[in-house]
Amino acid sequence: MDRRFIVEKSKKQNEDVKYPERQFYFPAQIVETFIAKGESHSARPLNRQFILSILAGAFVTFGAIFSVLIALGVETQGIHNLLAGIGFVTGYAIVFISGAILFTEVNVLLPTYILQRKFWIPKNILKFWVVCYLGNVIGALLVGALVVASGSLPPEFYSELTTYTEHKMKFLSNGTLGWFQILVSGIIANWLIGMAAFLATAARDLTGKVLATTLPVIIFVAGNFQHSVANMGYFSTSFIHGSEYSWIEFLFFNLVPASIGNLIGGGILVALTFTYAFKEEIDVNRLPKEEAK
Repeated sequence: MDRRFIVEKSKKQNEDVKYPERQFYFPAQIVETFIAKGESHSARPLNRQFILSILAGAFVTFGAIFSVLIALGVETQGIHNLLAGIGFVTGYAIVFISGAILFTEVNVLLPTYILQRKFWIPKNILKFWVVCYLGNVIGALLVGALVVASGSLPPEFYSELTTYTEHKMKFLSNGTLGWFQILVSGIIANWLIGMAAFLATAARDLTGKVLATTLPVIIFVAGNFQHSVANMGYFSTSFIHGSEYSWIEFLFFNLVPASIGNLIGGGILVALTFTYAFKEEIDVNRLPKEEAK
């Protein structure tokens, strides 16, 4: 057989080969999606932002409650942490898929969007940040109040919940050092949640998004890293039922430093690092607008 004919036939076969479509986005495409989502969220009317923020706080609180329930009575620490993490995944999966607006996700989306702007931060973005935070608080309180009022959960649940809140308030005895420990822990928590959003955005199907969310969330729950909205979920239910800690102690020795740490973790360790690393590949003219809806 003529060698030239064999070579031409081989080339034709190579041209006919079709690679399967990818089931994920590349990192630069993920950053572009973050930019589109940040722009979309900040452009919504405040009342819609507020409603979506309330829903996010509510969904995360459901995840917090489930994380306690699913690990109830499990004495082996490793299995307990794993189950608690899986329980929390339910709340985050609902948030990411439903389009609800979570403070710790916004800490990644808005800085990514802001870094692409040529001018200073507009006031509507700062308002959005505040509305999102307040909405998350209200959503957490709403679910906490409804759950306690329903009387559906057993006394064992509230005993276990007390253990969770004590674990999160253990830094209180360390004074000023404890305040900064919570801040650092908050940085780690939002770094992980930012990566959960990153991986969930990369996935192109529902199963992939849920699985992508799972790994970072399990790590932050197992490590007792301080995630402000997650703590809202635990403490809202605990306070309404009855807690040994005061609101002042929770606010100033947990929520405030955790929130500051969350801002740093999401804004710098996720938004800034990935935007800088892939800046030459990011094309703002091809932002996936359908992803931002």
